[in-house]
Amino acid sequence: MTSVNYHHWRILLTALLLCILAGCGPNKVIVQGNFPPPLIEPLPLTLGVWFGDDFRQHEFFDGTKSRNESSWVVNTGAAQVQMWNNLLAGMFEQIVVLDSPPKAGRSSPIVDAVLIPHVEELQYAIPAHTQIKVYEIWMRYRFELVTIGGQPIAEWAMSSYGKTPTAFLQSDQEAVNLAAVMALRDAGANFVGRFSQIPTVRGLLLDSGALTDAIDP
Repeated sequence: MTSVNYHHWRILLTALLLCILAGCGPNKVIVQGNFPPPLIEPLPLTLGVWFGDDFRQHEFFDGTKSRNESSWVVNTGAAQVQMWNNLLAGMFEQIVVLDSPPKAGRSSPIVDAVLIPHVEELQYAIPAHTQIKVYEIWMRYRFELVTIGGQPIAEWAMSSYGKTPTAFLQSDQEAVNLAAVMALRDAGANFVGRFSQIPTVRGLLLDSGALTDAIDP
């Protein structure tokens, strides 16, 4: 073996050893899915929505470890924004995605209210010591509904759940992605069913004249 080849193999072996010692890094998933709008009569409101950086860039990993030490790093941020944009566009007469947060003194754009979603908690269950690729994901949201000037209207929490519906997927990454997509769809369904039941939201709908059309009196 020439000195050049020996040096080359030493580099490859060193890289392989470092990869093994580091566990080759975490499994990374950027959640992707299809999120159709709800098939409902839109509420006659113009809703502003503000996605903060923590929401747009949301990801989760094993909280007992660092990001690099965790077995999984799953980014849901882009999928969160996609799902909520689609949901709200089908749920309200008009939505306006804000480029800056509501704040005191702000008066434009003219909207009936501004929704600010937060992912407060996410837990996941990964099968251990088994080849069955069934994963579960739980998410807990917190929603703020405020005026364009930042004055609070309502605040509430909501949970969602997603489970890989089949164990017959090609990879663990596909199973995790599908569980996350199912959790996001469940969040959308829960939001549609819950929104009009929030007492202050009922008042907003009553003031807009949408109460009798949107929900039972």
